[in-house]
Amino acid sequence: MSYCNFILTTTEDSVHRIYHDTEYGFPIYDDNLLFARLVLEINQAGLSWTTILNKKENFFKAYHQFNIKKVAAYKDADRERLLNDAGIIRNRLKVEAAIHNANQILQIQKQEGSFYNWLVKHHPSTKEEWVRIFKKQFKFTGGEIVNEFLMSTGFLAGAHHENCTVFKKLKKEKPMWMQNKKSGTR
Repeated sequence: MSYCNFILTTTEDSVHRIYHDTEYGFPIYDDNLLFARLVLEINQAGLSWTTILNKKENFFKAYHQFNIKKVAAYKDADRERLLNDAGIIRNRLKVEAAIHNANQILQIQKQEGSFYNWLVKHHPSTKEEWVRIFKKQFKFTGGEIVNEFLMSTGFLAGAHHENCTVFKKLKKEKPMWMQNKKSGTR
């Protein structure tokens, strides 16, 4: 089997190998899961991805499985609960960003039907264009966060090398970056 260089140094049961083989770069169509990935990417800022992957289940539990409507309705007690939860990243700015971004996604859903539709509407865009679009709409979304979010969800190329076994599997999933832009969607 051929893998991306980084993965060659990990064991088959490592959180990185599992993520690489089953999630990274694969399209996500469900808005709650897209929101989850965005929050996880935001929480990774300044930390290792290993930390986030090891805490992933805790994040899902703490944020009500990333149910956008529930997170958007969080009040002060929820903020304090999250800031006191040692199972996740306890950073006030990142917690506030999650709540704010959930509310933004609710607005996007009203306007575009879904967060996924909104992403498709802006595809294809360059990384720089994506960053501008995200910064206009969301909090805590710099260049690296936006890039990783879009690569990890199939909107930008680069998640796997072409000779990686997972790349071949990914081609069958037809991530957005492999598809031609349909006319009239922007």
